[in-house]
Amino acid sequence: MNGETLSLEVTDVLEAVGLGGQDEAVYDALVRRTQATISELAQECRLPVPAIRRALRSLVELGLATRSAGRPLRYVVIAPDSGLEALLREREARLRDVRLHIRTLMEMYRAGTRFAHPGELVEVVSGRDEVNERWVQVQRNTRTQVRGFDRPPYAAPQGHAEPNPVELDLLKRGVKYRVIYDRSVLELPGWLEDVMTGIRHGEQARIGADLPMKLAISDDRLALIPLLRPGADALTASYLIHPSPLLDALIALFEALWTRSVPVPLDVPGVVEEPSRDEALLLSLLASGATDKAAGRALGWSERTVQRHITRLMRRLGVQTRFQIAMEATRRGWI
Repeated sequence: MNGETLSLEVTDVLEAVGLGGQDEAVYDALVRRTQATISELAQECRLPVPAIRRALRSLVELGLATRSAGRPLRYVVIAPDSGLEALLREREARLRDVRLHIRTLMEMYRAGTRFAHPGELVEVVSGRDEVNERWVQVQRNTRTQVRGFDRPPYAAPQGHAEPNPVELDLLKRGVKYRVIYDRSVLELPGWLEDVMTGIRHGEQARIGADLPMKLAISDDRLALIPLLRPGADALTASYLIHPSPLLDALIALFEALWTRSVPVPLDVPGVVEEPSRDEALLLSLLASGATDKAAGRALGWSERTVQRHITRLMRRLGVQTRFQIAMEATRRGWI
């Protein structure tokens, strides 16, 4: 590594911690010399003495250099791996404090925007490309879950026959999708295969009657209502609902309809595969009240392997508890 490369790297670090160009030049020179007087640094950096003094004062305050005793006064650089590391840890601690404070700030922001600027609480997004881009953006910015209503008509000529690639990607990252499909979708060709793809990746899907609209809710922060008239072949506008009583009402509406909707049936021929021999034995052991440890010992598995198989069975059967696994497996005649 040559001196020019080292200079650039040091400069990048010092810019990140807030030092100016003259401070960076002085620190760079001091690193190369390890110690120097003010006049030596002024000569090497080609800067006036007052500028050198200001830069050295900053470096000392940041813990990157110290003053030596004796005359002439010399400045000694702190080893970069300790001086800069300590400085970076301090900056990281401050950033963590800011992140912790973001939630409080957001609560204050939401409280202020609910009534301060009512005209800005509903945003109209126009244009086909803009609507599609915003839909992708809303999903990508979701941290916990996306909730939605799905119903015809669909803009795409193929209707609802293709999975949402953004959803599949986010499901892999742990973002939840809870979707209520209007029962009218049951008549659409290809719908079941599409939804089953999402369910296999973790989507929670239910069927409801007479959903009032299409809707997508990102966490508790945004809601998107697409506007597509019957017979239209493209989405050209959407409402974007920001934090407000209207958003609260949409969230409450979704949760109320979710409790009244029914899970998508998973016992469609060819969709739920029969259990393997080991899975069937595991189901019998669970139904008998065996613990994970006892079931693992019987099957020659670790407890973690037992729990992994139980999770897969829950996902495959569309249930959420071990009791429901046993009930559903009994109904299917697996045990």
